[in-house]
Amino acid sequence: MRATWRSMAAVLAGLTLTGCATAPESRAPQPLKPVDAATFFTGRWYEIARTPMSLTDNCMAGTTDFRHRPGGTLIERDECAIGSPAGRHKVFQGPIDILNPGQNNKFTVHYTLYYVVPVAVTYWVLDHDAGYTWFLVSSPSFSNVAILSRQQFPPAREVADLTAELQRLGYYTKTLEFPKQ
Repeated sequence: MRATWRSMAAVLAGLTLTGCATAPESRAPQPLKPVDAATFFTGRWYEIARTPMSLTDNCMAGTTDFRHRPGGTLIERDECAIGSPAGRHKVFQGPIDILNPGQNNKFTVHYTLYYVVPVAVTYWVLDHDAGYTWFLVSSPSFSNVAILSRQQFPPAREVADLTAELQRLGYYTKTLEFPKQ
């Protein structure tokens, strides 16, 4: 058991350090609009599309919830179901630091994986609509993008338009996955 934990910690630490060491100069476009923090960082968002990665393999019905804790701490809680929308749940969460107060469209989530491995992930809100019903998010390196919506089942036309917008911004959308809700 001890060797297994060490192996997992070594792999996760390596992945974290590799991401830091090889992070290229930012390739993602700068966010287009400021974000109203009180509206955006509240409630539930549904994951409509995402970049494939091992952490989310076989994850379906993904959600992101923003919660405010006493004392002003903002928490992001990401959850998905394994294997099917009714499968067991996988949860990652952590406190948020808004990197550009006032604009509020760049933030870092401080996750803890397996209860011991700290991982900080930075997100840029590339675009959103005026009513805060959808948003496009990316890592600064543009290696990890997602489409999120307030609707669990947004209209197909909207999903197609948002996918086209990611492509217009320069992301290769053929690799996106659209998990079951």
